[in-house]
Amino acid sequence: MSKTSLKQTITPTEATRDAVYIEQMEARLAIAEQTLSVVREMDAAAPVEPCKRTALAVSVVIPVYNERDTIVEIVRRVQAVGIHQEIIIVDDFSVDGTRQLLLELDREPDIRVLMHGYNRGKGAALRTGFADARGEVIMVQDADLEYDPNDLARLLEPIERGEADVVYGSRFLENAAQDPSRVHRLGNWLLTVASNITTGQRLTDMETCYKVFRREALDAIDIEENRFGFEPEITAKLARQGYHILELPIRYEYRSYEEGKKIGLRDAARALWCIGKYGWGRGR
Repeated sequence: MSKTSLKQTITPTEATRDAVYIEQMEARLAIAEQTLSVVREMDAAAPVEPCKRTALAVSVVIPVYNERDTIVEIVRRVQAVGIHQEIIIVDDFSVDGTRQLLLELDREPDIRVLMHGYNRGKGAALRTGFADARGEVIMVQDADLEYDPNDLARLLEPIERGEADVVYGSRFLENAAQDPSRVHRLGNWLLTVASNITTGQRLTDMETCYKVFRREALDAIDIEENRFGFEPEITAKLARQGYHILELPIRYEYRSYEEGKKIGLRDAARALWCIGKYGWGRGR
């Protein structure tokens, strides 16, 4: 049979099936390779102090947008910490192949993947994840590698002991220099100070990813912001509900814009506007 006649025997349906199969195989291979890389890194690293399994049901919510190269690693690191009941990943319409990996990760029993039909922003992704979470405690984890999941157990401890209902992990409480960007540190300081003025909190890092809440604290507020305005909004609304936010120091590995950092000047301007709107505004 000639090559021409062979091509003619392949139907569109078969071609589609072949493409889907290839995508699935590529995704599974990528997951296996990234998982192996994580195992090797963890074996080579200094031992991490083991954490006691918590009696609380913990949901870790991970918003994702175009993180194909890091999503598997961050999931494996969260799983290795072992304090979660479930990991909820919300994909905000990634277009870099992340979704193919997530479809495979969704097969794992402790992972649930939710997908947006169009790009809506980090705040919207977190709102989706919070609404679907079943845990007594909700923890936020970014999909990049700037934050170390080994800090999650320590952030949970004050909530487990009944000493706090909301805990933030601060990048600047003990070692501000771990963020090498002076511009980034200055911008974060200005936004945090402005937030503190309107909320009465005494935070050092309002913009941190690592935020941990008891379910009741989240249920007491309505989140409106779709993008990075989520951070000042939720801080202001928690303060209005009377919650004192406890800060604990965390480790931080700065990621440059070339490496995929997404927040920019427009987001900073929006955050400043949100500080005024929600800090001096009303409503849940």
